[in-house]
Amino acid sequence: MGVVEEGLRRLQVGPYACPLCGLPQDRVPTLDQDWILLEPGLEVPAHLVPAEHRWITLSDGRVAVYGVCPPDGSQRCRIEHRLACSNQPLPDLWPWLTALRAENARAAQRRTDPEPPRGPQELPDAG
Repeated sequence: MGVVEEGLRRLQVGPYACPLCGLPQDRVPTLDQDWILLEPGLEVPAHLVPAEHRWITLSDGRVAVYGVCPPDGSQRCRIEHRLACSNQPLPDLWPWLTALRAENARAAQRRTDPEPPRGPQELPDAG
């Protein structure tokens, strides 16, 4: 067993339960000597995931963000558990889409609001 593998084994790499939904998540080391919690057993085609949310597994077991644009069509990546967790709100992945959704919500609300009171049927005599 190599030095890196032994070090990773001692640092308790593996599944952890999400405190919000209770489902398992993989705690994986990153290149930055940090940890990330990834969705276990899920690899998604990289072109379906925004660049800053693509995590690829390296040969030593660590992961790194795969920000290549456009990604290779055959490249697969992992995603953070927080994106898949049913008890967390989704982050603002596409600001323009979030703005559009907010505007559509306002438009739908305007359609269901009662009509404002109408003024008198006759116009006043302006002279």
